[in-house]
Amino acid sequence: MALETYLVYLAAVAVFFATPPDTSQLLIISNSAKHGLRRSACTIVGDLTANSLQMTGAAFGLAAIIATSASAFTWIKWLGVAYLVWIGIQLMLSKDQSADIEANTSGQSFRLFRQGFVTSMANPFAVVFFGALFPQFIDPALPVLPQLLILGVTYLIVDGAILLIWGWLGVRAASALKRHSFGLINKVCGGLMVAAAALLASKDFEPQQ
Repeated sequence: MALETYLVYLAAVAVFFATPPDTSQLLIISNSAKHGLRRSACTIVGDLTANSLQMTGAAFGLAAIIATSASAFTWIKWLGVAYLVWIGIQLMLSKDQSADIEANTSGQSFRLFRQGFVTSMANPFAVVFFGALFPQFIDPALPVLPQLLILGVTYLIVDGAILLIWGWLGVRAASALKRHSFGLINKVCGGLMVAAAALLASKDFEPQQ
């Protein structure tokens, strides 16, 4: 892969993230405010694990299957909408009280990981996105697998860095808002997550003929 091509790809990924926070970022903000950035790292790992699977699926043709199967896409889409609404409502109804940031149980770590993983996997457009993005930067004259690895790892590094920044901002916001922070941040993030679910539900996808 030529350096120029890689730099264009890096710029494209950076532009993609230069948007208001999506559902995964809202979740990391809320979890970081409640549990601290170190504990909410499990959410980031869950998100990046889901992204890795989505990239793998795109590389092996899952994007084409979703793009041509209206029923498969619809099922994934509405399951994702339901999960995002459920998480959003949970956040909005959470109690306005401090969390035990020092808590360190395997159950809590798995729950935070699961939230990040399922929230990211809930968006069926992600596989299609990766399936459409990567071929634009692949040189067919060179081995494909190393290029896919470079593109995928780069995306995960940028995504992880962005999530860490949002998590840090969540911690800072919690500190600035003092004792009222957890309930307020959870309600705002929960409301935005439900709105994002509504936006996902309103999106139509025309399968390829």
